[in-house]
Amino acid sequence: MGTALRQDPSVRTLAALDDSLQPRRGPDLPMSSKLTRSLLASSAAGLALSLLSLLPAQAHGGADHGVMGGALHPLLGLDHLMLLIGVGLGIAQLGRRVLVAALCGALVGSLFGGFGGSLPGAELLAALGVAALGAALFISLRSGQARSAVALTTAGAAGIHAMLHGLESSGTASWWLGALLGSAAVVTATAWIAQHLDRRQALGAAALLTCAGGLLAIAPL
Repeated sequence: MGTALRQDPSVRTLAALDDSLQPRRGPDLPMSSKLTRSLLASSAAGLALSLLSLLPAQAHGGADHGVMGGALHPLLGLDHLMLLIGVGLGIAQLGRRVLVAALCGALVGSLFGGFGGSLPGAELLAALGVAALGAALFISLRSGQARSAVALTTAGAAGIHAMLHGLESSGTASWWLGALLGSAAVVTATAWIAQHLDRRQALGAAALLTCAGGLLAIAPL
């Protein structure tokens, strides 16, 4: 009798219907994870666009004199802040070579700008330098190579920013001291955070930096 019930098509149909009504938790988890990532990406993009809408006509903000003005500039100058974040990410992922390149580029650029030197379209180049650094980091992290390219890009981007600071600060020692302290704090904090990122997260950060630098470059247009 039990065997006949198990072979009855109506019984099998009811069993299948009952199974279909049970909650299916397994496939929902990946969809939920994808939805969360999409929402986070959309929120980040919206925040970036909101910040860019507040930018002045030039990509690089002015620098006030004094220690406090120099210390606050890495936080108030959006292009400078993004560059320092890129340097910190590079140091965490690729080592001290990026730090040495950033320091050398900053030294040369600050001396060049301090003595009145400038480059045509320097404001645009400063924003593009951020995008270039993000792109170089992304390529290097993805391929495991091109570390020299990251170092050269870091030196160039830091040099352009330091040149602009040299023009803005008029050579005041107190401003440079504050800028050095503020920049060191941002780079150190970013490098510490970036050390806890896995490869996928670091690639995402580099890609976001590239997009942010590109948006910053076209914002005044």
